[in-house]
Amino acid sequence: MTGPFEDAGVRRICTGMEGVFQPNGSLVPLIWWNGSTHCRRKGTRVPIRAAREKKEFVMAAPQPGAVRPGGRTARVREAVLRAAGDALVVKGFDALDLAEIARVAEVGKTTVYRRWGTPGTLAADLLDEMAESSLPRARTGSVDQDLRDNARLVVKTLTDPRQGRLFKALIAASLCNEQAAQALYRFYTVRIDEWAGCVTDAVERGELPAGTDPRRVIAAVSAPLYYAFLNTGEPLNDAAADRAAAGALAAARAGVFSR
Repeated sequence: MTGPFEDAGVRRICTGMEGVFQPNGSLVPLIWWNGSTHCRRKGTRVPIRAAREKKEFVMAAPQPGAVRPGGRTARVREAVLRAAGDALVVKGFDALDLAEIARVAEVGKTTVYRRWGTPGTLAADLLDEMAESSLPRARTGSVDQDLRDNARLVVKTLTDPRQGRLFKALIAASLCNEQAAQALYRFYTVRIDEWAGCVTDAVERGELPAGTDPRRVIAAVSAPLYYAFLNTGEPLNDAAADRAAAGALAAARAGVFSR
C-alpha cells in the first residue's frame, strides 16, 4: 500500500480501519455498530472521522508475538506462555503443540495461531518474557560482591526445579529452530547488558583497569556455570557461583578482558 488514497473500490483492511476508498479520497465504511460508523484500531472502537483526520488508518500489522499490550491481551499472553512453559518442561520443544497450548490456557485456537503461528515463535516469545522479567543487576558498590551476586542469581535460576528444566528445553529448541535461537541470543544480550553496568562502575571507581570490556567480564562469570549445567553435571551451588565470580574478577584485574 503506497498511501491512504488508492483506486476506488479497493478494500483496505489494516490496523486502522476497514472501508472502500473513493476517487475523491473519501472512505465508505464497511462496519456499522449501533447505527454509528466506527473503525477498528487495536481492538478499540474509534470514529472513522477522527481516524481520518489523524491519518491513522494506514498502519502496519504487528508481527506474531511482538505485541506488548496491557489488559485482556496481556492476560492472554500470560496464560499462553505459562501453558507453553509447562509443556516445555514436561515434554520438550518437539512436543509443543499450539492447539494443546490453547486448550490448556483456555484461549481460542484462532487467537494462538494468529498471534504466535508456530512453536518457534511461541518459544521465542517465552524467552523474551523471561528476559523482560529477570531481576535487575546488583549495585553494592563493590565489584567483588556484584559479580558474586550475578553468579548466585545464575545458579539460583539454573537449579530451580521448573526454571532449570525450562531453560534446558529452550536451549534445545534453539539448536533446531532459528526463531528460538535468535530469541536466546537476545536473552543473553539483555542479561549481559544489564549486569555490564557493574563492571563499568568498577572501572570508574578504579577497581578494574581502564579499558576493561564489561560484557566479556559478565559473560566469563556465567560461562562455567552454564558449562556445568549443560555438560559436566557438576554441582551448582553458592560455592560454584563464588568460584566463577572470583575467576572472572581475577582475569579482569589481570587485564585479560581489555579492549
